[in-house]
Amino acid sequence: MRWKQFFTPVQSMMAEDVRAYLSDKTLQEVTILDVRQPGEYAEGHIPGAKLVPLAVLTDSLDEIDPALPVVVYCAIGGRSRAAAQILAGKGYEQVINLSGGFKDWNGQAAFGAEEEGVDLFAELDSAEQILATAYSLEDGLRDFYLRMLDRVEDEKVKGVFRLLAEIEIKHKDRLFDEYTRLTGKDDRGVFECAFVTPLMEGGLTTEEYMDRFKPDLDSPVDVVSLAMSIEAQALDLYMRSATWTQNDENRAILEQIASEEKTHLARLGQLLDELVADGNS
Repeated sequence: MRWKQFFTPVQSMMAEDVRAYLSDKTLQEVTILDVRQPGEYAEGHIPGAKLVPLAVLTDSLDEIDPALPVVVYCAIGGRSRAAAQILAGKGYEQVINLSGGFKDWNGQAAFGAEEEGVDLFAELDSAEQILATAYSLEDGLRDFYLRMLDRVEDEKVKGVFRLLAEIEIKHKDRLFDEYTRLTGKDDRGVFECAFVTPLMEGGLTTEEYMDRFKPDLDSPVDVVSLAMSIEAQALDLYMRSATWTQNDENRAILEQIASEEKTHLARLGQLLDELVADGNS
């Protein structure tokens, strides 16, 4: 072991700067490396992060592309700094340590095991099927928002749910347009009947989301926060699925959908800021 690697200076970034750095990048352009334990990862992680616990990092370097920048993080920054120094000592030239770790991330996070949900896309053999599956997930989320209307009484909250449902319609339209472009087929009725799934966006059921986040359905802020959490889960699913697929066309489609999820998250973030500024709780 080259002990001097532990004294190698590494670049560190605060969470705000890391979020800005990752905002326009795909997992073909950067590796997001989580060096915590599997249980920590499952409880919450940066969307798209690859899990390689620090204890097995040196035996897993073949899983980390040395040609790509690596953003590495842990819980509070200690393990990730050691991991960053190890990578730098092994010849990785672009390594960024997330200062403060996941505790300071304060951005959207996903949860679940690294391989969770990717089977939704892993066995699909065409971009058309991927688009149809993504469409059905979006449709499930729109249906969830509409059903929530019957569970709340506050008109402001009802208005937020209606707005969220309308946003999902626009996303569905975008996916169907891409499907039509690829296939030349424009019969939405046939398209919608071809693929049906009981899962919402992000690959979980309505009950699983409600049990996990336990939102106050009388609070507009809680409702939008729930929507952002679901969208972050979806972003994570699309990003991870893109790295698992061996088909370049499928990967490009999944990365495009992930990029659109980032835009969707940004719009929800603006909505949340507006609600907070207006004094909604």
